[in-house]
Amino acid sequence: MEFDLNHALVTHNESARRFEAVVHGLTAFIVYKILPGRMVIQHTEVPPELEAQGLAARLTRAALDYARSKKFEVVPACPYTAAFIAKHPEYNDLLPSPL
Repeated sequence: MEFDLNHALVTHNESARRFEAVVHGLTAFIVYKILPGRMVIQHTEVPPELEAQGLAARLTRAALDYARSKKFEVVPACPYTAAFIAKHPEYNDLLPSPL
């Protein structure tokens, strides 16, 4: 079943340290932790019913845009986030500088 995700609202649940979207009672989310000057994106989860419809990308953009607004470097510990940044070089500036 495909849902209309064009109007799915991505919210920032700061107390849970995650960005989330609830669609028809199903919750998709991206979890992060904050370290000094860094945001570590740990995990992205989208229910099977909502997969392959761009919701993970919307959550990831929200998290990366938040990191940018706070001037955080981003550590993409989540494989989805790492792949997303590799496909969207406009976010490369958020990656930590190599030592």
